[in-house]
Amino acid sequence: MSWIREGELNLIEKLTANILKSGPMPKHVAFIMDGNRRYARKRQVERQEGHTQGFDKLAETLRWCLNLNILEVTVYAFSIENFKRSKDEVDGLMELAKQKFIKLLEEQENLEKHGVCIRVLGDLTLLPLDLQQHIARAVVATRSHNKCFLNVCFAYTSRHEIANAVREMAWGVEQGHIKSSDVSEALLSQCLYSSNSPNPDLLIRTSGEVRLSDFLLWQTSHSCLVFQSVLWPEYTFWNLCEAILQYQLNYRPLQKARDQHQEDQAIQQLEADRACVAELIQHCGNGNPLDAQRRQEALLQYTASREERVQDFLCALHLLIAPLSLRPGYIHHHCINKSV
Repeated sequence: MSWIREGELNLIEKLTANILKSGPMPKHVAFIMDGNRRYARKRQVERQEGHTQGFDKLAETLRWCLNLNILEVTVYAFSIENFKRSKDEVDGLMELAKQKFIKLLEEQENLEKHGVCIRVLGDLTLLPLDLQQHIARAVVATRSHNKCFLNVCFAYTSRHEIANAVREMAWGVEQGHIKSSDVSEALLSQCLYSSNSPNPDLLIRTSGEVRLSDFLLWQTSHSCLVFQSVLWPEYTFWNLCEAILQYQLNYRPLQKARDQHQEDQAIQQLEADRACVAELIQHCGNGNPLDAQRRQEALLQYTASREERVQDFLCALHLLIAPLSLRPGYIHHHCINKSV
């Protein structure tokens, strides 16, 4: 089964899509594709068949998203916690993933036509070496595409992602690229696997579970969360429309919360910069207080130097990791998300 199914919506689906698109539409939708194993039990088939049907449903859902002008999709394909499942099931999932990434490489013409960029987010060093290699080839093959984006979270949990971002910032402080006072929410966001993507507008979980299971905890703090009882392999266009309608009904308070958070972040950063400038003046001054204009000039100078330090740190972090992408079997989120 192809990664993206060809085909247009039928007449009723097109009419519904046009009605929905008259309102605010999510630009980035995340899916927790839950219910594959329950679907297999329900149909009395092997678990692996349930997972295969789940992938086929992803291909169909991507077609719906393209027709709805949803140009970025993030899916929870494999949690680090899933390694605790039986060896047979984990081995089967690894083999299925390998087959699908090999298939992706065979479909480059179709992906290029739609401009689909594939990103794989997670600690891929936990995966078998041959799967790492197939993922690396697939990511490199599509990295120049920029019409729409599919982010596949594989060997991923949000806590693991955040812990990794904290380690990277600590490395930056230890190496002298940044100061401890430069550490902020904004900088942590730039160190996450998802740093090249806007936060999801809408997160959908299927199967009736009402928890996030350690998925995009940082990124979905101001997203619309929709929990649906349908099993993932049975997901339909109408289920997606229902979720989008829930997003539209909650759009204004969500947007207000996002705007307020951005404003609060800007104020916090300004206050932090002012505190740093005041400390510098206290340590370096000659005892004479600075007038308002000179204080403002000092603040602007400090802010510019902080921003320069942060950019230098991100570049140094990228240069530290990017050469590893040339090694067979090794791939890291910075190699995937940032141009090498």
